[in-house]
Amino acid sequence: MKIGNYELYSIETSEFGLDGGAMFGIIPKQVWQVQAPSDKLNRINMVTRSLLLVNEHRKILVDTGNGTKWEEKYKNIYNIDTDRYSIERSLGKYGFSAEDITDVICTHLHFDHVGGNTKIDSGRIVPTFPNAKYWITKENWELANHPSQKDAGSFMEDDWKVLAQNHMIEIIDGRESFIDGIDIYLTYGHTSGLLHPIISDGSNKLFYGADIFPLAAHIPIPWVMAYDVQPLVTIEEKQRLLPKMQYEKWILFFEHDPLIQACTVHQDGKHYKMKDKVDISD
Repeated sequence: MKIGNYELYSIETSEFGLDGGAMFGIIPKQVWQVQAPSDKLNRINMVTRSLLLVNEHRKILVDTGNGTKWEEKYKNIYNIDTDRYSIERSLGKYGFSAEDITDVICTHLHFDHVGGNTKIDSGRIVPTFPNAKYWITKENWELANHPSQKDAGSFMEDDWKVLAQNHMIEIIDGRESFIDGIDIYLTYGHTSGLLHPIISDGSNKLFYGADIFPLAAHIPIPWVMAYDVQPLVTIEEKQRLLPKMQYEKWILFFEHDPLIQACTVHQDGKHYKMKDKVDISD
């Protein structure tokens, strides 16, 4: 897919699982499990999916997934599996390497979004993308380095500490575009200063859903995560976004849906739902 001067590629980086109850908040299991079946530990199947944007001058990766730095204990808890997908193999599928990446846009610093920022090489944590700038909003950077008790477990400084030491991080306010051809939208329900890239031209617009729309099942407005620091704010944000998405025929990109890369949306009765499935890399 091409939008504007960017070629777009879907980059799957891992398979993993999180508790279905936490993923769907107040929605009863008998309702959500129809769309997201759970295993015996109540985990639903998910992926980490990045978006690669390529033009003549830059190769930009939006988020980097879980990464590979995990101890066996936590790999088991989160059911992290890179046998089928990894960031290196997915980039290689389209003829790119980690060294080619010029920019990494971090939507926010939760481990399943930026764990692949760094890797272990000969016992040391090093940048996965040695030639890249890593873009992070000031609000989320400050939260990640001084988290509350509720969200402390979602932030792991090994995902960014070595980047700061090597002066590879660019802190931005997120309220204005910082890379040509990419607009920015901020949300606050899931976490402070969550950055959503928007890629558009005269006829197409793609919105990177990150964690207010992690799965296609999260399109309906009340379907929000218990992980959200302010779930009522997430609901308000979805109420503002979804009518625009429907009216302007935006493409909504999913970071965690195991089957659906992206879709358009429509209102069906009381709820917004997926309209047409979109495969980014076709």
